Amino acid sequence: MLAFSIIPLMSKYIIHGGKSLAGDVVINGAKNAALGIVAASIMSDEMVTIENLPDVWDINVLLDAIKEMGAIVDRVDRHTVKIVGSMCSSVVDNENMRKMRGSYYLLGALLGKYKRAQVPLPGGCNIGSRPVEQHIKGFKQLGARVEITYGGILSAEADALKGSHIFFDIVSVGATINVMLAASLSPGLTILENVAKEPHIVDVANFLNSMGANIKGAGTDVIKIRGVEKLHGSTYSIIPDQIEAGTFMVAAAATKGDVLIKNIIPKHMEAISAKLSEIGAEVIENDDSIRVVAKGRLSSAQIKTFAYPGFPTDMQPQMTTLLALSQGTSTVTENIFDNRFKYVDELARMGADIRVEGNIAIITGVEKLTGASICSPDLRAGAALVIAGMVANGYTVVEQVEYIERGYEEFEVKLKSLGATIEKVDDDVDEVLYARKMALSEVS
Repeated sequence: MLAFSIIPLMSKYIIHGGKSLAGDVVINGAKNAALGIVAASIMSDEMVTIENLPDVWDINVLLDAIKEMGAIVDRVDRHTVKIVGSMCSSVVDNENMRKMRGSYYLLGALLGKYKRAQVPLPGGCNIGSRPVEQHIKGFKQLGARVEITYGGILSAEADALKGSHIFFDIVSVGATINVMLAASLSPGLTILENVAKEPHIVDVANFLNSMGANIKGAGTDVIKIRGVEKLHGSTYSIIPDQIEAGTFMVAAAATKGDVLIKNIIPKHMEAISAKLSEIGAEVIENDDSIRVVAKGRLSSAQIKTFAYPGFPTDMQPQMTTLLALSQGTSTVTENIFDNRFKYVDELARMGADIRVEGNIAIITGVEKLTGASICSPDLRAGAALVIAGMVANGYTVVEQVEYIERGYEEFEVKLKSLGATIEKVDDDVDEVLYARKMALSEVS
């Protein structure tokens, strides 16, 4: 069995900007789908094989947690895992699980299978509140008793679960997946209304169905689940990562590059593709790839984040960075999270002209950014700051790249393959001396 480290190393990126990205890049499996699918895999006592699994920190922590609980976890290769969910515990007691949002999916999986579960309250990136009220509401309507105990533990227990008609007060990706997991093994019919429709919700539903669940309507406003007695083994391949693909699309446009993004589902990218086309980039769709070409400075736009199929909140920092270099004045309205503009101060240190008023960023495009030492505040903002570094004059140092590695596999390796000058180094490396070394290497 292959072993994969789950301890994030303290590292930083050193980037020499000014290179246009060019070439092909292959997108990995969707992290957000993988979190739900790995959690769902423990609901069967038979072997489940998951393919196209991204090798990122969040997934490795989740695999480690279910292994500690008694599941058999065999990492066949970097992107394939076999899991047998014969658990000996319904209590999640892994300290790293407190640092990630996907931890709460184990609550729905364990509650559905064992009718009891204890899971740490979710953490992850500090981009705003991640309320669990809709999760709790759904579990209670299925017949569970739910409480938050001392120390931030979310506990759920039921003598028996039963199907129910549940209307979510707000559209919640996490609650939709979590309640769907529990309802899959709840006798009777469960109807979920006002649900999220993201591609990874459809992927989790398809995975559950491959194990024998009876779920219809995923991807629409109403999901109907007929509870089954048990789930069986399955082999399943995770969909490509919509956000990783979008990040490389924006990176190509920002650097005035020409990049073919492969192994994607173009329909999932429509909101991003439309905005890039609107501001002047050339977006060419193929069956399973998209080519993005930008030959000059792009124009302004107005963007509002919404639940799928709207513009994804996870692409907001990347697009804001691109618009910071575009002509004219743009606005970006963040409707999903309440603390997602923290990276703007870092962009300002590089010369960006962005003013934040409440949940709206007003962006006056500048012709250039200048390299600086900046810090990644969260996963997607970190990727956006790397894009800023690739277009900035001079050298940029991006610290706390462990945030980026929570959701991007070998980010700097893929960027280097496209022509970027970027190196990942330990935190204690002197970046000035290393930048000189990079400069000498480029000359030679």
